Amino acid sequence: MKTTIFLFHPDIKTSRVNRALASAAEKAGIEVRNLYTLYPDWKIDVTQEQNVLKDVDRIVFQFPMYWYSTPSLMKEWLDQVLAYGWAYGSNGNALQGKKVILALSQGAAAEAYTKDGRYEVTTEELLKPLEAMKYLTGLEFEEPFVVSGTMNLTESELKKAAHDYVSRLQ
Repeated sequence: MKTTIFLFHPDIKTSRVNRALASAAEKAGIEVRNLYTLYPDWKIDVTQEQNVLKDVDRIVFQFPMYWYSTPSLMKEWLDQVLAYGWAYGSNGNALQGKKVILALSQGAAAEAYTKDGRYEVTTEELLKPLEAMKYLTGLEFEEPFVVSGTMNLTESELKKAAHDYVSRLQ
């Protein structure tokens, strides 16, 4: 199964967690596309991105959760690349049956993302808008890969998360 990671982090150099996850995946031979590096001017090459998507079996969207959502370039990328007539709608079935994993990092601890936690909302609830893409595109969402508490991860916890990430993707 060919897997490609679409990495959306506005400053990967400062992200200890997302950098470690992406680096471990690359070392394991998994393609990582750093979209903020590819499109610093936000001029997304839609045809190129669609061609990459055509050639993969599993799509991984890796991103830090910002304000309980995605980084802004990810939303723009989704709006442009998953176009009507290509990803959905009339003759739009290019993504039908492809697998998707949402791989996200959260600064707060996992306990904060519970009904009784600090935010009174679960991670699963926050991801619903992304997962709803399946209804139009035919994408098949797998269990998300979530690293919470990134602000306080020890080095050994970070190594374990990177190892678990690669294991999950292989």
